[in-house]
Amino acid sequence: MNLKILFRGLLVIASLVALGYALQASGLGSSIDKTWIDSDIRGKGLTGDLLFLAVGAIATAIGMPRQVIAFLGGYAFGFAEGSALALTATVFGCIAAFTYARLLGRGFVVSRFPNRVRKIDDFLKDNPFSMTLLIRLLPAGSNLVTNLAAGVSGVGAVAFVSGSAIGYIPQTVIFALIGSGITIDTTLRIGISVVLFVISGILGVHLYRKHRHGKSFDETVERQIDGADA
Repeated sequence: MNLKILFRGLLVIASLVALGYALQASGLGSSIDKTWIDSDIRGKGLTGDLLFLAVGAIATAIGMPRQVIAFLGGYAFGFAEGSALALTATVFGCIAAFTYARLLGRGFVVSRFPNRVRKIDDFLKDNPFSMTLLIRLLPAGSNLVTNLAAGVSGVGAVAFVSGSAIGYIPQTVIFALIGSGITIDTTLRIGISVVLFVISGILGVHLYRKHRHGKSFDETVERQIDGADA
C-alpha cells in the first residue's frame, strides 16, 4: 500500500470519527424535528425550501434515516411538495456519501479488504441500475452503509444514483403521506401506505427473480449486507 492510499484511508477514518463527535456535541440529529420545521422552515418561502434541502441532504448523508426526512417534508410542505423536496434532499445525500467514499476511501478499502469489495462488485456489476433499485426497495438495511459500500465498489455513479433515486420513491411517498396529515380518513391513509409498501416489496422480488436466477433470496441479501459491512 502506498503512502497516498494510506493517507486517504486514515483521513476517511479520522473524518468519520470527528463527524461522530461533532454530531454528538451539536445535537443536530435531535434538533431536526417538528419544532425545527415550525420555527425555521414552514412559511419561510424559498429560504425555508432551500434550508430543508440542505439540512435534509446533510442529515441523510451522515446516516439519519431518510424516512424521517420524508415525514418532516410531508409535515412541512404537504404531501406533493414534501415528497418532492424530501426525495431531492435524500438523493443529494446519497451523492455526497457516495462521492466521499469514492474519492477518499476506495483505494484504502480495496487494498485492505479486496474480497469484500469483490462481493459488492459481483452483486452490482451485471445490472447495476436494477440491483441498486432492488436494494433500495428492500425494507431493510442502512442507507448510509449502502452509499459508502457502493462508493468503494466499482459501480458506476450514474447507475447507482439513478437506481437509488427511483428506489427511494415508494418509502418517501409513504412517509410524506403520513407526515402531511392530509385530510383523509386515518384508516384510509394507513391503508394507502401499506399498499405502497407491498407494491415496493413485490417490485423488489420481481427484480430479484429477473436478475438472480438460481440464487436464493437470503443468499443474495446476505452477500449484499456482508459486503456493505466492509
